[in-house]
Amino acid sequence: MEQHFTRDIESLDAIFSYLGERTVSLDLDDGTTFAVKMAVEELFTNMVKYNRDGRADILIDVRREADDVTIVMVDADSEPFDITSLSDVDTNAPLHERRPGGLGIHLVRCLMDEVSYEYKNRRTSIRLVKHIS
Repeated sequence: MEQHFTRDIESLDAIFSYLGERTVSLDLDDGTTFAVKMAVEELFTNMVKYNRDGRADILIDVRREADDVTIVMVDADSEPFDITSLSDVDTNAPLHERRPGGLGIHLVRCLMDEVSYEYKNRRTSIRLVKHIS
């Protein structure tokens, strides 16, 4: 079941409500629920923060397919930004050698088992998969 959300940080309450309902109806355990909520919050926040000129709502769809939870997020009015092309963050590097940015996407990659990106005609689509043990 997909739902559209206004491109605004204030939409996070409605998103968490949607995710709460979806994770219960899909019978997800607490760990999977946490991962889904964290990943969606991070990506939604980035879509709002880094695409201020976008006008379209952001679509979020959470489904269970056998032993996987699949999340699709679509920003239908965006510039390209391939989150899968970012270099891995070296979390072991000394602080003075680190550059700001990238930790949120790093977190999403750690929480999810698959992350894919597609861009066409100003439409960003991010697909996340979490395997359920």
